[in-house]
Amino acid sequence: MAIGLNAQTGSAQKISELISPYKYKTHYMDIDSLKIAYVDEGSGDKTLLFVHGLATYLPSWDKLIEELKGKYRCIAIDLPGYGRSSKGDYPSTMAFYAVVLQKFTSQLKLDNPVLCGHSMGGQIAMTYALKYPDYGNKLILIAPAGIETFNEQNKQWFGNFFTAQAVASATEQQVRYNYGLNFYEVPADTEFMIKDRLQMATATDFMDYCNTVAGGVQGMLNEPVFDRLGNIRQQTLIVYGENDNLIPNRILHKDLTTKQIAETATEKIPDSQLAMVPECGHMAPFEKPINLSNIINQFLKE
Repeated sequence: MAIGLNAQTGSAQKISELISPYKYKTHYMDIDSLKIAYVDEGSGDKTLLFVHGLATYLPSWDKLIEELKGKYRCIAIDLPGYGRSSKGDYPSTMAFYAVVLQKFTSQLKLDNPVLCGHSMGGQIAMTYALKYPDYGNKLILIAPAGIETFNEQNKQWFGNFFTAQAVASATEQQVRYNYGLNFYEVPADTEFMIKDRLQMATATDFMDYCNTVAGGVQGMLNEPVFDRLGNIRQQTLIVYGENDNLIPNRILHKDLTTKQIAETATEKIPDSQLAMVPECGHMAPFEKPINLSNIINQFLKE
C-alpha cells in the first residue's frame, strides 16, 4: 500500500493531515486516551449534538449546521476512528461510542443536548438514550440504523462482505459508486468527501480506519436496539428520505420499503413523529439541508 508523504519533509502522514480543512474551526477534547475532534458553532437556548454515520465524518453536517446555527448551538464530532479524531485499536461498538458521547457532553457541561444521529449515528443516539435516559428530552434520528432487523444468516453475510480488507481495497470507481448510493441526486459539492476518502488510502493509519468501519458494521448488528425502542423516553423526531437506497438493505430485504421501516420506528418509539423527505436519499443532512432544517425547527418549537 502506498504511504502518503509530505512533499516538503518526506514524512509519513496520517488521515488527519491528509483530509481537507474543515469548514468550521476544529476544537479538540481529550477523553481518556482519545483525542476527539469537534466543531462548535452558533448559539441559542438549545444545543444540537450531531453524530455522523458509518464511514463518514463531521463535515457531513456542514450544510445543516449552516442552516441551524443562527438559532441553536450546533456541535458535531468526529467519532473515534474517523476524521481528525484518534485512530487506534479500540471497540467500534454502539456502547463504546455512547460512553464517549456521555463523557464528551459531561466535559462540555451540556445539560440538555438534543442528540441528532444519522444512520449508524442514529443507532448510537438510541443506544445513548437507552443507556442515559435522563440526558435530555428530545432526540432526532435521521435515516437511523437499528430499526431494520437482521437474522443470523444476514449477519454472516454482512460479516463476509464488510471486512477491513474489503474497505481497504475499494477502487476509486467503487468509492464513487458507494457515495452515489447515499443520494437521490449526488450534489456536486460532495466531491471533496470523495477526494478525502481516496486520499485517506495513502495514510499511515488507513487500516485503523478500515478496521473501525468494519467494526462499526458488526457493532450495529451485535448491539440491536429494536426490542428496546419502547423504552426511549425522549420526544423523538424520525426522518427518512423517500428515496433512501441503503435502508432497507436492497439485497437482504427486497420486499421492504423505506417507508415501512420508518413507520415501524414511529410505532415502536412511544413519543415520536415521522417526516419523509421527497427526492432525497440516505444522506439527507447533505442533500436536503433546507428541508431538514425546516423539519427540525418545527420539531424543536413543540
